[in-house]
This record gives sequence, structure tokens and C-alpha cells, in this order.
Amino acid sequence: MGNLTEIHKYWHALLRMALKPQNATKRQRPARIRVPNRERVLFTIHDRKFVGVVQRLSLTGGSVIHTEAPLPKGTLAGLDLRTVFGKVTAQIEFLHTGADGIAAAQAFRFLGMDDFCTRRLKAAIEQMRSAGFSDEEPGQKGLAELVSSGLSTFREHIQRLSSTRALRGKGRARR
Repeated sequence: MGNLTEIHKYWHALLRMALKPQNATKRQRPARIRVPNRERVLFTIHDRKFVGVVQRLSLTGGSVIHTEAPLPKGTLAGLDLRTVFGKVTAQIEFLHTGADGIAAAQAFRFLGMDDFCTRRLKAAIEQMRSAGFSDEEPGQKGLAELVSSGLSTFREHIQRLSSTRALRGKGRARR
């Protein structure tokens, strides 16, 4: 009988965790866009300019194939990108190579951008997302949605088990 009590405590603890409200402040990764038309971008490092082709883009960064040898992680640069909404100028930091599974692609993140450029970038990304260039498949659930859905299903099964056991227990008590 003691073993059943331990199992009941375990399932009760799992049920409490499943019923706990999810943390609404968790950051979600911004939508990543596959940039069409081999869009070119101009980089500037210490008055030296070179060109790259943007592969992916989000509000926090992206990946690019550029004409230089791979740059060391942490290299700072200026970025000039033309969009249909106007020129976007930003300060970036180059990150790792091999981004998006492409050996020649190098990731970067935005460090600074003025408000006008931020609005232009958001508008351009939204337009590309609406045109179907987002990495996320239509109707694809994010990890948080999948976990929440799984926990909801688990919670329903536990509740059914608990109510079935409660009914069985009442039936035995009457005998």
C-alpha cells in the first residue's frame, strides 16, 4: 500500500507542475527570413569595404556569404542594406561560420541601429514573411506550443485516471 501512496504523490506533483502557469516573459526567437534574390549587403571594417549576399535575416541578426575569408568571431563592422523601404544601416558583430549549414556562411548580430532603420528592417522582414520566405512552416508549432499541448494532454489523462480511481474507491467503500 505504501508503494501506491508514493506513486500517487509522484503523479500529484507532476499534475501540479502541469497546471502551473507558463512563464509569459520567455523570449521567443524572432522570425527568421530566407532572403530572396541574392540581396547584396555592404560591410565596412576600418574604412575597408566588401560585399556579401544575405542568406537569412531577423530583427536580431542573420547570416551572410561574403567575399572575404572568414572573419574572426567578434569582428565589428558597419552594415548597409538596401530594402524596398529604404536603406538600413547598422553596427554588427560577426559570429561563427557555417551558419545555416552552409560552410561559407557567417552569422552576425545587430549591435546598434537607429529607429528609422529599425522600422525599415521590420517592414522589410514582415513583407518577406508575408510573401512566404519565413523559416517557419505555415501552421508549424513552436517548441513552447508543443510542450504546452503535450502537458495539456498529460493533465487530461491524469485527471481521468484520478476520477476513475476515485469512483472505484467509492464503490469499494460501499461494499
